Amino acid sequence: MIEFVQANMAPLMFGGLILFLLMGYSVAFSLAAAGLFFGFVGIELGMLPLSLMQALPLRIFGIMQNDTLLAIPFFTFMGLILERSGMAEDLLDTIGQLFGPIRGGLAFAVILVGAMLAATTGVVAASVISMGLISLPIMLRYGYDRRVASGVIAASGTLAQIIPPSLVLIIMADQLGKSVGDLYKGAFVPGFVLTGLYIGYIVLVAMFRPSYVPALPPEARTIREPDGSSGLRSLGLLFVASVGLAVAFAKSRPEGTPTDELIVVSMCVGVGVAFVLSVINKTFKLGLLSQMAERVTFVLIPPLGLIFLVLGTIFLGVATPTEGGAMGAVGALAMAVARRRLDLKLMRQAMDSTMKLSCFVVFILIGSTVFSLAFQGVDGPKWVEHLLTSLPGGQLGFLIVVNILIFVLAFFLDFFELSFIVVPLLGPVAEKLGIDLVWFGVLLAVNMQTSFMHPPFGFALFYLRSVAPTKDYTDRVTGQPIAKVTTGQIYWGAVPFVIIQMIMVGLVIAFPGMVSSGLGEKQEIDLDKVQIEMQPVEEQKEVDPATLFGTEPAASAPQSGAAPAPAAEEDPMEAVKRSLQQDAPAKN
Repeated sequence: MIEFVQANMAPLMFGGLILFLLMGYSVAFSLAAAGLFFGFVGIELGMLPLSLMQALPLRIFGIMQNDTLLAIPFFTFMGLILERSGMAEDLLDTIGQLFGPIRGGLAFAVILVGAMLAATTGVVAASVISMGLISLPIMLRYGYDRRVASGVIAASGTLAQIIPPSLVLIIMADQLGKSVGDLYKGAFVPGFVLTGLYIGYIVLVAMFRPSYVPALPPEARTIREPDGSSGLRSLGLLFVASVGLAVAFAKSRPEGTPTDELIVVSMCVGVGVAFVLSVINKTFKLGLLSQMAERVTFVLIPPLGLIFLVLGTIFLGVATPTEGGAMGAVGALAMAVARRRLDLKLMRQAMDSTMKLSCFVVFILIGSTVFSLAFQGVDGPKWVEHLLTSLPGGQLGFLIVVNILIFVLAFFLDFFELSFIVVPLLGPVAEKLGIDLVWFGVLLAVNMQTSFMHPPFGFALFYLRSVAPTKDYTDRVTGQPIAKVTTGQIYWGAVPFVIIQMIMVGLVIAFPGMVSSGLGEKQEIDLDKVQIEMQPVEEQKEVDPATLFGTEPAASAPQSGAAPAPAAEEDPMEAVKRSLQQDAPAKN
């Protein structure tokens, strides 16, 4: 029995962790308990030295000294302040009015606002709850299919998983030993490609099931000109002018500029032009822009400006992710003050939620550190490596098995738990197979996004269930009876978006350039062509100590290459005094 335990300690340890989790214990304490239990068992069996546990306090203090993790409370606080300051409500109302006249317009508005909230908050719960409270009643009021409405709200909220500044990318970078900025740059393009896939799905629904996503009726379009027109013409002209200048600026950039930097800076130029034109028009009352154009500009500019403040400084290398998060938190406070929504109650709620989430992450990280210490002691990484490297298909086989594993585990674990339990085991194997860890981290982040959408345990579905109507009610605007939203409708609405997310995983594997394009060109060094030149010892010049004090070498000093003559020992202080005396006449 003892021989069996010694030979299979690593799989037994992993199975013990699964048993603790199935018993209902929290992830942090399950990890720590499994690590300590099997660690002491290994010590008793003579597999581990007792001194191994002495490294545990140093590892825990190393977590507390990790500056990268400071970005988590900063971005969490920023997202909560923005969510409670009414920014999401203004965005959904304005963009809903903009796209309302077309079929699926409200769904388009939810997806775009979800992407914008993801780029400013990075918190899934805040995005899903705020959009569920604001947009779901409007979509039900005007006849949207409940499955489509539920799915688009939940899926748009999960964009905060992949679009920077994402919390999961911060943790992924810490676990893989890579830069947070590199993972942000790598995830920039895939995040917006996924947004485009969501929009494409709504376009297909509008084409083949137009009754599922009807347009807003004329009486619901409140932003109109005095003559009754929509005012979209001037908005279109302003948009064309901004995009034209942004494209012209992008073309003027030097070749080799990273894609993420090019997009962010060009967008900053285009948005700045639109804002300046709108301010001039409003200040001097020129009347060149419609109400819709001014409303869209002044509602979209603040969050876009915050995105440029945070992501732009990170991508341009001006600030680290931690510093970017700090600037984002200050910018969120400034926006809340400008909206006159900042008070003591709001600050207390945001700080309380930030503290809870940060402590949650740190406790899981401490537990995973205890587990990984004992797991490495029993050669667990080697067991995982032999298990995964022996798979057929090489890199592709490894990626297929890993993504299936993550997809299945996401039914039961959320992205924090997956990041701390599974990623440290997979990272070394991927690196040994020659897989770029930045690309691998982005791929896993896209896959982990499904953990929020999986029926029946997806957290985004739970968030939406908490704000969706559970009973039939009468709409306060139209006075019409509205049926409740069932849990089954929420689950079925999530299925198409889970499929889209898995399609996105396949696209990242098939087109790795989506990730690497944001990182720019890295100069690789061919080790086979490296030449090392060594200078022979006899060619090295001897340095006379007297030259250190500015004096000429003595006439009797040996020439280079000659054998040095023996010299009498002299007190070093006397040599210094003599050299200074020799320099004194020259200075006078």
